[in-house]
Amino acid sequence: MISALTGLRWPTVVLALASLAMANVASAAKVAYYDATYRANFKAGVEHAEVELELKGEKLPSKVVLRADPRRYRNFRSKDPLEVGPEEIVWRPQGKQSSLHYEFEVKHQRSSGSYDSYITQDWALFRGDKLVPSTRVTAARNLRSRTTLAFDLPKGWSAETPYPSAGEHSFRVDDPKRRFDEPEGWMLVGKIGVRSERIQQVNTVIAAPEGESARRQDALAFINWNLPKLLDVFPEFPKRVLIVSAGDPMWRGGLSGPGSIFLHSDRPLISENRTSPLLHELVHVALGIRGDNESDWIVEGLAEFYSIQTLRRSGGIGQKRYEQAMDNLKKWARRAPTLFAKSSSGPTTARAVLVFQQVDAEIRSLTGGAASLDDVARKLAADRGEISLIQLQEIAQQVAGKPLQSLQRERLMKPLVEPGP
Repeated sequence: MISALTGLRWPTVVLALASLAMANVASAAKVAYYDATYRANFKAGVEHAEVELELKGEKLPSKVVLRADPRRYRNFRSKDPLEVGPEEIVWRPQGKQSSLHYEFEVKHQRSSGSYDSYITQDWALFRGDKLVPSTRVTAARNLRSRTTLAFDLPKGWSAETPYPSAGEHSFRVDDPKRRFDEPEGWMLVGKIGVRSERIQQVNTVIAAPEGESARRQDALAFINWNLPKLLDVFPEFPKRVLIVSAGDPMWRGGLSGPGSIFLHSDRPLISENRTSPLLHELVHVALGIRGDNESDWIVEGLAEFYSIQTLRRSGGIGQKRYEQAMDNLKKWARRAPTLFAKSSSGPTTARAVLVFQQVDAEIRSLTGGAASLDDVARKLAADRGEISLIQLQEIAQQVAGKPLQSLQRERLMKPLVEPGP
């Protein structure tokens, strides 16, 4: 190196060495990829799936750690070094290609007796982040996965996931925020019926097992009517959303996941109390937030607030029905002694809606109508992740220009009135 620079002036040598160092840094920082393929094999009449994770590339992660509940994951095996503990699996891929195999127990029963994951002779409904255990990868900082999820299915079965198709029964999993992409969200495989439509920029898919009482076309029409108003508040809504539905013994409610929703087939599109379980879950998808150990009321309150507001703005309910809905929430909210709980009950959520109604009114008053709670919600959706009262207060202050009285902790801790009958 020095001989190659002989005869050059010292400043020139310094510049040359600096340029070479920068080039080396840039080269080291250049992103390198390896392929990660999840293959899930389902067989009719078998209540577990055979899953394989195959890694292939010039460079692979040196270690993969999986947090695996032994009640749902079993029979881990690989030709490469593998340590199987009670709840943690440590896999050390070797060479340019390595595979890990395990079995996934599909059925999962909640404490209520209903299921949030189920399989029959003709279909299976589950979440991708349950099909795949939580995974932690040790790899060079510039090393990233190109992840594909593929299904091996019985004849006549098909698959729907929150991800775009990459071929028959195959899907491309991509999360720019992660170096190792893992499947997430609700998924349905089997003999299923599907309705889909592009609503503005959102590819909307409704899927349910054949023979179920799911009202796919009704749900699609309902979303077509209401989603544009939701997009006014949340312009960064996912480009694809999957709504899956099934009847008993699945949980008789709604549950959201990344880019996806489960809704029991017996749940109405609009309840008698003028709220919408489907819109409630769509708001969860739009926001992508979770509360800290005392802030679930923020997450659930915003979802319920915007489910009602979206119906109002779309004309799904008129002003009279809207006022009746708010009156019902006021009565229910009296049963909530506090907002600050790890999990928000129905009365707690009702009380939270009233808080956000006050927040909206205060922001509009302070800004002369130039801003509203919509601006706060948009910022929350942009940041995503975990939310606390302090963070909510800070974002609301940015929007309103000063701290909000309606979000002061002392005020929020006061009981509304004595609990009702």
